[in-house]
Amino acid sequence: MKFAIIADIHGNLEAFQVVLEDIKAQKCTHYACLGDVVGYNANPKECLDIVRNMNIPCVKGNHDEYCSGESTLEGFNPAAAEAVNWTRKQLSDDDRKWLRDLKYMRMVNNFTIVHATLDAPQRWGYVFDKLAAAASLTYQNTSVCFFGHTHVPVAFMRDTMVRGGTYSKFKVEPGKKYFVNVGAVGQPRDNNPKAGYVVYDLNENTIELRRLDYDVAATQRKILAAGLPERLAERLEFGR
Repeated sequence: MKFAIIADIHGNLEAFQVVLEDIKAQKCTHYACLGDVVGYNANPKECLDIVRNMNIPCVKGNHDEYCSGESTLEGFNPAAAEAVNWTRKQLSDDDRKWLRDLKYMRMVNNFTIVHATLDAPQRWGYVFDKLAAAASLTYQNTSVCFFGHTHVPVAFMRDTMVRGGTYSKFKVEPGKKYFVNVGAVGQPRDNNPKAGYVVYDLNENTIELRRLDYDVAATQRKILAAGLPERLAERLEFGR
């Protein structure tokens, strides 16, 4: 059994399509989505339609929550707020209900999925370091939990202490807990513009990070044509 774990698609159809093609090439048999299907980029409806039609386990991301609600966006980054308001207008009432009904955390097979943290998933905290990871690992009841939100692929592991760092592929060892960020499909932020996702091979007990080139320029043109902030287009080229 091979799971493709995807996160933070953020309405980037070009990146999502390339990832889906690679998932097929890797012969993955199952999927799970860690949220933020929408937000920032210019194809939220198209990406959401794909995820909904796949009928896969999916949890709610903060942009899924913002874009499906009516709340004011005080304190938001202006570019992010503008993207949320624009995205709200692209989604149907049924789309927004589907997003609102997503759970913050789910068990899938023998692992856990969450968008942000396990200790307070609805507060959208960021896990960049071992201290923040330790808080989630305390609440983790499975050997592996996948998360997103930071758009930075990093794996934290606890046996007697918490360790963490970047990864490309590693083996899941018995008696240890792993809290793994799978990177972002649609808006990487680790200074690498390539789309990212993870293949979790339950037969081999391995977790592999995949990075893929996609047509960044096409996504940028769509962002600008939609009247979204120029910064949202620029950042894709640099992966930040």
